[in-house]
Amino acid sequence: MRGTVIVSDTRGPADVHGVHGTRGLTRWACLARRPGLLGGWEAVEWASIPPGGVSGEHLHTRTEECYVLLTGRGVVTLDGRPHPVEAGDVVLTGLGTTHGLRNAGTEALDWLVIEMPAVPLPRPRMPILRHAVVTNLRRVGPIDPGVVLTGPLRHLELVRLRPGERVELSADATEHTVFVTAGRGRAAAADVRVPLEPGRSVTLPLGSSAALTAGNDGLEYVHAVLTVPPAERPGDLR
Repeated sequence: MRGTVIVSDTRGPADVHGVHGTRGLTRWACLARRPGLLGGWEAVEWASIPPGGVSGEHLHTRTEECYVLLTGRGVVTLDGRPHPVEAGDVVLTGLGTTHGLRNAGTEALDWLVIEMPAVPLPRPRMPILRHAVVTNLRRVGPIDPGVVLTGPLRHLELVRLRPGERVELSADATEHTVFVTAGRGRAAAADVRVPLEPGRSVTLPLGSSAALTAGNDGLEYVHAVLTVPPAERPGDLR
């Protein structure tokens, strides 16, 4: 296993005005993107809009998206229908779903975006439930995005580690991204040591591994797993 890790955070986001044709400010940061990864990621991003802010309705013709709401509450519009959302909610938007997000609360609305190319299928793969789903990681627990999405995202969960608890992640046939939502800790990969704190992400490319250890107050993070097709894996990892 390699000790390669991609470390990013939200401390220096870009200010983007008029996202998807709307007025107003969106704070944005790219946490990981396709170069250096083999799992079919388009990008992993963080975004934030202030009270009353809007990320305009738009349609993807090539990619699918997963929104993970981190803070605040709002309204997501899916194919013209509004759905209330709050921190902990997950929105899965399949290919061809028009979607937009509005901050309906009194604090910033922050969310993660995991975007990936859709996989063209000759016929619907079972069990595809519908083109979009809203669920909640805190109440429902781990989910399989494959019930809606056709791409490589196959596992999404909110993980809580007790003080001192340790978990190991290995990217042998998959790639992982972790985004810290609460607490502190440390990620160790070979001779690399990365402090973990809210707003920091760690992504493991294929062939790497890391151990995550919670600090004195525990550690909470969003964990996403993407499969890597055998054809995309180096010979020693097939």
